[in-house]
Amino acid sequence: MDARAATIYVIDDELSVVKGLARLLEPEGYEVRAYTSADAFLLDHDPNLVGCVISDVLMPDMDGLELQRTLHAAGCQRAIIFVTGQGEISTAVAAMKAGAVTILQKPLTRIQLITAVKEALAHDLRQRSMDENRRVIEERLGQLTRREHEVLDLMASGLRNKQIAATLGIAEKTVKVHRGRVMAKMKATSLANLIAQVAQVYPTFSRAVARGEPPAREVAAV
Repeated sequence: MDARAATIYVIDDELSVVKGLARLLEPEGYEVRAYTSADAFLLDHDPNLVGCVISDVLMPDMDGLELQRTLHAAGCQRAIIFVTGQGEISTAVAAMKAGAVTILQKPLTRIQLITAVKEALAHDLRQRSMDENRRVIEERLGQLTRREHEVLDLMASGLRNKQIAATLGIAEKTVKVHRGRVMAKMKATSLANLIAQVAQVYPTFSRAVARGEPPAREVAAV
């Protein structure tokens, strides 16, 4: 990706650290936005911008882990690079478990920083692509009627048209019509593709199918 299209948010309660990190990043062409508190960052943060966060773990008021939880609670999966001091191993482990891209220990080198940023930006782009795919699939699912949702679930369970018809108490030719509409609205190229699409929105869907169970989903009345 073009480095100039990425925004790097740098957060540390020490102004000298923030300035030092900015000096390392700006020659790479990144737009760097610097903050001395997590609160200041949150007031300015634009989740729609491609980029990542570089944050100190231990800060007064709101620390790095609290910031991470706050972003997640707001539905933002922003890629975060945490910077820690020596002796903060347990905190670093907690950060990684919560989804941090990587942990850098002070003092860090320019190569370490740039490598971590490139990894975080790649992570950010992958996440955005996944989010967009889910949005498209949710739109497609939203076009299905309740009956079409029922047929979709029974199709995924491996039932044939005749079995679906018996289960729903409708004619087999009607099932064929619904089945065709489901495939068309979902733009599915095969049953496997259809199941894979729905599983992106409902993670338990494919597991239920694999067990031969009827997939359970909340379906809005249409």
